[in-house]
Amino acid sequence: MTDSSNATFVGLVRAVSLMVVLVQVVVLPPAAAGQSPTTPWGDPDLQGVWDYWTFTPLERAEEFAGRATLTAEEAALIGERGRAAALATDRDGPNAGDPGAYGQEVWTERSRATALRQPSLIIDPPDGKIPALTPGETSRVAAHSSSGGHPVRTRAGGVSADGPESRGLAERCIVGFSTGPPMLPAGYNNNVQILQAPGYVALVVEMIHDVRIVPLGDAEVVEPDVRQWLGVSRGRWEGDTLVVETTNFSDRIGSFSTTGQAWGTGTDLRLTERFTRVDTDTLAYEFTVENPSVFSRPFSASIPMARSNLPVYEYACHEGNYGLYNILFGARTEERGGASR
Repeated sequence: MTDSSNATFVGLVRAVSLMVVLVQVVVLPPAAAGQSPTTPWGDPDLQGVWDYWTFTPLERAEEFAGRATLTAEEAALIGERGRAAALATDRDGPNAGDPGAYGQEVWTERSRATALRQPSLIIDPPDGKIPALTPGETSRVAAHSSSGGHPVRTRAGGVSADGPESRGLAERCIVGFSTGPPMLPAGYNNNVQILQAPGYVALVVEMIHDVRIVPLGDAEVVEPDVRQWLGVSRGRWEGDTLVVETTNFSDRIGSFSTTGQAWGTGTDLRLTERFTRVDTDTLAYEFTVENPSVFSRPFSASIPMARSNLPVYEYACHEGNYGLYNILFGARTEERGGASR
């Protein structure tokens, strides 16, 4: 077979395979009026691309202390304030009028003035705050800082240029700064695609395109010493709600992380996520973080996801990315007194 013929054959096989997958995953029978849609095998249908962007903060602002709900006007104001602040970084940045690598208006979610009527994503504890650290974790952080370590670990960026391991996980393209688990809204790529097959659910996040394959029911137990960046997930149905419990996280990932900060490690973390189809265009997402060695009590957050009419786009992270190399190369050059390579 010639190279041309071989390429044509491979292309045909790929096309047919894609058509089969689409038919199996996407083509579903219509749901009866008033009923939640189901898959051909009878599970609640959560499939689709879901958008979890919002300007609503993780923790409740002091101005809304004691408030469980905001007015529509207050929520709109939070969205508009967030958008205005984001666009100001383009207008008033180091080079005024130069949007830099990420123009907020075009390339990020911050151009969408969206906020929820709940004052924070955290719904428990009732004050909407991340709980206090345990005495043991507080002592560990203090000892780390006193020995010269950076006081705040981050997922997005690094704390030194000693080596690649000292940089943030998202900067190294290992896990995204908004992908979790759990998923949290951040600057861009706030999309997750859910695919289902009998006995399995797949969660495909757009940021760094990580995929979690979640076996359902009585899946094989994984030994405690098997540790992964995204942990080991197992799922089950509670009525129409998909419950995903994840353990076995690596000790090199935070117990809980935002773009700018990471707390503890994932060694003892148990993460419980709940996905519920509210209506055609809304998916309720809730998660509970439980780590007795890091936080003094569990905490939970809630984020309604909206159906997106856009596909999940390919996310190329390290491809063509010279940032990490240049950071380390620059540091080594400075150490040599500015000598060239």
